[in-house]
Amino acid sequence: QVQLVESGGGLVQAGDSLKLSCAASGRTLSSYAMGWFRQAPGKEREFVAGIKSTGTSTYYADSVKGRFTISRDNAKNTVYLQMSSLKPGDTAIYYCAAALSDRSSWSVGVMDYWGKGTLVTVSS
Repeated sequence: QVQLVESGGGLVQAGDSLKLSCAASGRTLSSYAMGWFRQAPGKEREFVAGIKSTGTSTYYADSVKGRFTISRDNAKNTVYLQMSSLKPGDTAIYYCAAALSDRSSWSVGVMDYWGKGTLVTVSS
């Protein structure tokens, strides 16, 4: 099993940047495809960004494309989400998740492990 812990959330203003981290323990992350998801109040959890185990391919939801960047450092067992040009609509709890196999399609149901989330609040 792998345990995931997110950090880096907080309160920012619209237009600001924020970098989230997801640290893994229990197993090395290099075998896992990793994703970031988010859940806003009253809404379902949705895919934000994903990265293959080798880091060679990345995937983004249309709503964050061009503003968010997912990356990973397998040596540090950590995945990151750099968020720029934040909008109030980005306010949500952000979750890190791991999948046992690489994929090109992402959804909540295909991820195998989840962190507990970190709250990002963007004020206008």
